[in-house]
Amino acid sequence: MKENVYNDKEMWQKFLRMFFITLGIGFTVAGIVFFFAYNWADLQKFKKIGLIEGLIIVTTILVLLPITARNIILTSSVIVVGVLFAVFGQIYQTGANAHDFFLAWTVFASLWVIVSNFAPLWLLYLILINTTFVLYSQQVANDWSEGLVFTLLFLFNATALLAFLLLSKYQKMAIVPNWFLNTVALAAISYATMGIVFGIFNKYEVVFLVLILISSIVFAAGIWHGLKAKSRFYLSVIPFSLIVIVSALLIKISEDGMMFLFVGLFIIASVSLVIKS
Repeated sequence: MKENVYNDKEMWQKFLRMFFITLGIGFTVAGIVFFFAYNWADLQKFKKIGLIEGLIIVTTILVLLPITARNIILTSSVIVVGVLFAVFGQIYQTGANAHDFFLAWTVFASLWVIVSNFAPLWLLYLILINTTFVLYSQQVANDWSEGLVFTLLFLFNATALLAFLLLSKYQKMAIVPNWFLNTVALAAISYATMGIVFGIFNKYEVVFLVLILISSIVFAAGIWHGLKAKSRFYLSVIPFSLIVIVSALLIKISEDGMMFLFVGLFIIASVSLVIKS
């Protein structure tokens, strides 16, 4: 327990140092965003874009200095790049919430993400890719079914999780923290769960059967990995996903009061069994 669960004094000091640095830089970036929002009407186009580009240059120069917070500063630079595209979209009315805005943000952040090899920045990068895809499916690919969207999102995040797991296993120089792997795994499992539940309550499609097949394989691999690595995360999240799916299937079969009572008892018994195990 002391080695794997509890942290010592040095780990707490490192965590608090990085936490307050992150908090300070986060507030600074938020202040920049609110500055432009409050003074939008009083600033000229050149000043709006010039100030943000100047901030990007300054933060990029700070990254070159030998300081411990360089990766956090680089993350703030990537966020400021998004602010730049948002300001550009508002000035020239290209839109600040369109899929191409997030696509451009993702493309221009790619080099920094790869160079930094910083887990929070990789997480932001994956969020940008997911957001770009969701907005594309809503704004351009209107004929795509929600089941297809959930399936593609699940496949992408599951593939990303597998890639990072292999990287952490075979590339000894790359350190992939567990919280990052768990976050990506949670995203993949959530998309699979939502896609299957959506397919249960709607008309069955071929993509629904594909999602069930792939999810079964991935869930089985996740349970195997959880048992092998003694990870409680996979042994908790995957059974919880199965509980949600089975509950949705039971409600689909019948929606009377007795079925809801049975589903409630089933959830209580299942969760208790998972906790006990």
